[in-house]
Amino acid sequence: MTNPAPTPRAITDNETWASIRPALSVLIPFYRDDPSDLIEALSEEAPALAGSVELIVLDDGSGDDELAERVRNRIRASQLPARFIRLKKNEGRSRGRNRLTSSARGGSYLFLDSDMLPDSGSFLRTWADLVARQDPAVAFGGFSLLQAPQDAAFAVHRAMSQRSECIPYQQRALQPEKYVYTSNLLVRRDVFVAEAFDSEFSGWGWEDVEWAMRVARRFRVIHLDNPATHLGLESADRLAGKYEQSVANFARVVDRHPDFVSQYPSYRVARLLKKAPGVRQWRPWFKRVALNENLPVPARAFSLRLYRAALYAEAV
Repeated sequence: MTNPAPTPRAITDNETWASIRPALSVLIPFYRDDPSDLIEALSEEAPALAGSVELIVLDDGSGDDELAERVRNRIRASQLPARFIRLKKNEGRSRGRNRLTSSARGGSYLFLDSDMLPDSGSFLRTWADLVARQDPAVAFGGFSLLQAPQDAAFAVHRAMSQRSECIPYQQRALQPEKYVYTSNLLVRRDVFVAEAFDSEFSGWGWEDVEWAMRVARRFRVIHLDNPATHLGLESADRLAGKYEQSVANFARVVDRHPDFVSQYPSYRVARLLKKAPGVRQWRPWFKRVALNENLPVPARAFSLRLYRAALYAEAV
């Protein structure tokens, strides 16, 4: 892996940073989201970790001085050895995560999204024990919606996530590369050196799954039951917008890994819709149904999945 190119940045280390040589580096990028609650929850585990875990947080060009100062203060107060990196301009999801590893000192990296919150008070201890005991190449801990907001505006996303993402670890292990997200992902340093995130991916979606497909060809990917809650549920409208952004990334995955992606329901439905006459005319109808708050949530979620597949029909 090549180091990220220099970019204007500011670095803040807390008092314990220089004196610790950790085994595990927790890496959290954010862009305009506030990771303060996550930082605080992780810091509460510090007494049980005896310096084995460090925390590195990256502001990927949010441009929000008030948010940056709030995060900086959390980093200074953290009981974990901690570093805050603030970039002056946005680099994107893949580049940001690659950049985080350039500051990491641990032999393993734990990537966490900024809108996550551990479901257990021993979340980091479980990861640290796994590293000490097995030192796995790649491991995914899973995620849940246990602490996620119950707002009706997020009901469609909740239904879709529970169906396709909040999966028991035994089921995830049957297709280990499919159920890998940077929301709660452990990667050994040498594995990441061999296979970094592809910075050519832009926008939203698929860069973590594509990475897992590459890695799964060379290393063992394991799954365990150590979830964190995904707090960042979206409205159906915003979720539809993200699917629209993800088409080019999906096309890149199809081109690179047809053997893996051809097994996925989203690909199979997209192939069927591609053969259907008038699919482009149907697409807006699928979206309208998904956004209609007067309809039952299961029907709206089903229609949003069809909308995504109709978008992906352009890429298969």
